Amino acid sequence: MLIQGAKLENGSTVDVLIKNGKIAAMGISIPPHGEEVLDAQGRTLLPGFIDLHCHWRTPGFEYKEDISTGSAAAAAGGYTFVNLMPNTKPVCSSGEIAHQVMDEAERVGLCGVNQTVSITQNFDGKTLEHLKTLPEDLRFISDDGKGVQSADTMAKAFAIAKQWGLTIMSHAEDMEVSPWDYRLAENLETVRNLHLAEYYGTRLHMCHVSTAEAIDAIRRAKQRGVPVTCEVTPHHLWFADWDYKVNPPIRQQADVDAIIAAIEDGTVDAIATDHAPHTEADKQAGAAGMVGLETAFGVCYTKLCRQYGLPLYYISALMSRFPAAILGLAGKGAVEIGADADLVLVDLDTPYIVDKDKLHSKSHNCPYDGTELYGRVDYTLRGGKITYRREQL
Repeated sequence: MLIQGAKLENGSTVDVLIKNGKIAAMGISIPPHGEEVLDAQGRTLLPGFIDLHCHWRTPGFEYKEDISTGSAAAAAGGYTFVNLMPNTKPVCSSGEIAHQVMDEAERVGLCGVNQTVSITQNFDGKTLEHLKTLPEDLRFISDDGKGVQSADTMAKAFAIAKQWGLTIMSHAEDMEVSPWDYRLAENLETVRNLHLAEYYGTRLHMCHVSTAEAIDAIRRAKQRGVPVTCEVTPHHLWFADWDYKVNPPIRQQADVDAIIAAIEDGTVDAIATDHAPHTEADKQAGAAGMVGLETAFGVCYTKLCRQYGLPLYYISALMSRFPAAILGLAGKGAVEIGADADLVLVDLDTPYIVDKDKLHSKSHNCPYDGTELYGRVDYTLRGGKITYRREQL
């Protein structure tokens, strides 16, 4: 494929030649030699987005989302790779389940997948032996949605993870405290897990950080050399002082300001969606979460670039290059010769209205419905092949 007339993050115009799934050449006015030509018409070309924190509900909850609809939603949002959480049924506590999910995603072919494995067997809060037998390609573990409540179990998990080269992804919530003070619940477990990472030297990734206190604790831990990275979500950037149910909750404006300041000073390593599909009935019954793959870039570009004046290249890095580095994905997260041709073409100038009924996800629990955003995804390419083309182009 030859992409003609695309803008890069710095505003310059470029043609991009793709061969064998990789970027083979970049320049001005590259002549076609029989390749499929895609006229970018001045759209901005970015590396495909990579989501560190996503739920596709397979196995066990396919009525909310399955791999096909999750892949389609990812492609429609500009995502070319996602990292899936293990809170499925059965819980993903083995290489066998993880590989079944990843193989099915590859068969669908729209989006690459890494499947995380639970820290404790079946989320039982105590059993860790399965961590010592994981295949070499499964290096990320999480008891997402629960967190490991026992300090004893979590300390042992950090020790095993260090020995076996695993990264712990932490949902920080002290569930004894959260019924009466969810802010304190997040802050307490954040500090505990930071100290465990420091003590054992284990790689730690803090998921969906939402409070000013937690982000400051991570900042200070980084200054001490703790091997920690962290993510924030688009919805914790966009919303404040609202009771739409997510976990962790929507916080106060002071927390939003603190998170944006942490993006500006480099404390935040990634923006992750925490895409959490639910049926309308499950949502009305109290299920926490929202779909986010298809709105993430628009929300982040509108909020961070247009409202706060942050540069596009940095938002792009938070959604592609930095997550690729955290996951160890060589050749991804960049628009350069030799990189994988995982790319997205976006229209930065034309506003659009979010319509939850037109989402590709099986679930439509989308609180952005009716919101005007900038940063519309028009094309997504994975390995040089178009995985999404916006209707009515």
